[in-house]
Amino acid sequence: MSEVMLQQTQARRVVPSYVAFLDRFPSASACAEAGLGAVLEAWAGLGYNRRARHLHQAAQAIVDRHGGAIPADLLSLRALPGVGEYTARAVLVFAFERDEAVVDVNVARVLARAVAGAPLAPRAAQSLADALVPPGKAWEWNQALMEHGAARCSARAPACARCPLSRRCAWFNSAPGAPDPARRGPRQTPFEGSDRQGRGRLVDALRSGPVPARRVRFACGWPEDPRRARRVADGLVAEGLARRGPGGVLVLP
Repeated sequence: MSEVMLQQTQARRVVPSYVAFLDRFPSASACAEAGLGAVLEAWAGLGYNRRARHLHQAAQAIVDRHGGAIPADLLSLRALPGVGEYTARAVLVFAFERDEAVVDVNVARVLARAVAGAPLAPRAAQSLADALVPPGKAWEWNQALMEHGAARCSARAPACARCPLSRRCAWFNSAPGAPDPARRGPRQTPFEGSDRQGRGRLVDALRSGPVPARRVRFACGWPEDPRRARRVADGLVAEGLARRGPGGVLVLP
């Protein structure tokens, strides 16, 4: 649950929601038995509401396929809705203390700069990380790499002069002016004014109660653009994050 919540959301925002969510749904079975609407209500403030739907679907799959117990192997975890390579490996490492490598953006940056000295595609970064895990110490190793990438080997201002890896860092010891192997890719489109913002506003409104069709554009924050609001509402319905009742009234599923 924590790994899903921490996807694209800062830890300080996740902690209170995580505690409240666990109080309401203390097990996969409890989450599976609840309706998606209840899970979406508990997801308030975390954004990216698709994650709530995936979490609910994953809980149902855990009950149906694994008797309510979280599986402890990579293939079974990857088969759960919304669980990708990173999340599956993070669960194995931090919940089951398995000898796996967890590669998030911070770890990938450290590997590209300090070890490879060259840009790494996701598969290559994972292979390199796998080869470096010290047997029996994966929990500490992955925590250390993630923290190092966040605190020292940051994207914009790496603290190379204070870095304990500087003597062996491939990038630090390369020719002066060598390009950053972990250079950032294209930035995500701005959130302000985006469809994502309108979707989030509409789901927030639905948490308070039904939204009549005539009020959808106001709930999205686009009173002058009803067609755009209708398109966003249609998308939520198609994804199962909302449903239409009599008269086109939108409600949580």
